[in-house]
Amino acid sequence: MKVIVTILRVAIGWHFLYEGAIKLFAENWSAESFLNNTFGFLSGFYHWLAASPGGMAMVDFLNIWGLIMIGLALFIGLFSRWAAISGALLLLLYYFAYPPFGIALLGGDGTTYVINQLFIETAILVFLFFYKERGYGIDNLAGIFKKKKIVSGEPEGVKFAEAGTGVKSRREALRELATLPALGLLGWGAYRSNKLYEIDASSGATVQINRVALTELKGELPKGKLGNHEMSRLIMGGNLIGGWAHARDLLYAGSLFKAYNTEKKIFETLMLCEQAGINTINIGFPTMSTMVKYKKLTGSKIKVIVQVAVQEKSNDIFENVKTAIDSGMDVIQMQGNQCDWFVRDNKLDLIDKLLDKIRSEGFIAGLGAHTIDSFLICEENGIIPDYYMKTMHHDNYWSAHPRENRKAFEVDGLLSNDHNMFHDNCFCPFPDQTVAFVNRVKVPVMGFKVLAAGAIHPKDGFNWAFENGADFICVGMFDFQVGDDVNICIDTLNNLKNRKREWYG
Repeated sequence: MKVIVTILRVAIGWHFLYEGAIKLFAENWSAESFLNNTFGFLSGFYHWLAASPGGMAMVDFLNIWGLIMIGLALFIGLFSRWAAISGALLLLLYYFAYPPFGIALLGGDGTTYVINQLFIETAILVFLFFYKERGYGIDNLAGIFKKKKIVSGEPEGVKFAEAGTGVKSRREALRELATLPALGLLGWGAYRSNKLYEIDASSGATVQINRVALTELKGELPKGKLGNHEMSRLIMGGNLIGGWAHARDLLYAGSLFKAYNTEKKIFETLMLCEQAGINTINIGFPTMSTMVKYKKLTGSKIKVIVQVAVQEKSNDIFENVKTAIDSGMDVIQMQGNQCDWFVRDNKLDLIDKLLDKIRSEGFIAGLGAHTIDSFLICEENGIIPDYYMKTMHHDNYWSAHPRENRKAFEVDGLLSNDHNMFHDNCFCPFPDQTVAFVNRVKVPVMGFKVLAAGAIHPKDGFNWAFENGADFICVGMFDFQVGDDVNICIDTLNNLKNRKREWYG
């Protein structure tokens, strides 16, 4: 048992010591980002710790040297019981900064639910504090040199006797110091590794991705209304989360998006969006179950717009609408591709029926499309939604499909296999016509694909969409883009110069 206790204590001690040393030698390391981005019921306390430069300097000093001193004490077995309880308290501070339950359900490293690496290490340290067996270490040497006397008949220095401990050999004394050479070997290995590969940037509970901290946001994100729903002007798009990637001829991009956006990462991204002021997401129907789970687990109030389609082969063509309502969605709209297809195939009656069904259930009824002809033909036939969702981007980027080869309804590549007639890189094929339509309609307009799937910089794309009449923009974002996109949106809305259309919604 003594060996097991020693292994546990030394392993956790090395973890603490390494974490502290890495932070000590990292240039300008600070826990500020870690504290400012915290979630959960104690986030106010952590934000308070980071509120002043002086306080932050003290937190960084205590964090670094606390890790080093606790780690060293645990590793060599010096005052190990007090090091154990101190380490447990420090880990609890890390644990509750991103608690693996409630709003920060999946916010920690190795988290499932409640139990994560921090929880397990804390439990071991509490065990080490209350368990009487200290394991091998310097603490056990304290009695060897107290009241020592030479045992008769033995050469001086071979055996010692001490009151209350019996006889210990020099070999036993050296055994208590066995962690010292181990510390030297591990330290030398870590030093060489960091010389070769620089600072271990992925180490530590305080590591944060390179993103704008919540305290760096430039203000509150402006909001508008769809019906009775107050929504942020910047809406989270669902394509990156769902894995629908428009990446020109890069066939691996969709799989890469799905590999990065695990369920944990999706939840983290949604939490960050809400903290940054984005209170609405527009999703495809297949992503609905993920959003239902997220809202159930976290208690989130994020508003969800879901895109539905008519299931023509079903006995119930409104099956998707009923599922969306039963799943607690807030707004329902017809999916853009299907609207394009139905208009192209002269199935306007199905569009009309779907919108009427959504309204009859007491919901806002939206209509999406890629080609402007879909809306023009619907309008001519008296089909007017409660809001439009339209691709809105200019075509002044080098990879845009040539204008002379663009055709109405050719936005998905299904009509032509001719490479010259379709490229998966232009989603608003007739931007001038789109702008003219948007600026005369009297219902809210939500622009999407405003960055042409990453071909246009957000500063350019956001400004173009809002100046040309969009009331909301729907943008797919990775977690590391959220803060920047919110700031760009705030700046854009505060400095619009050429918008002519009044705001609807």
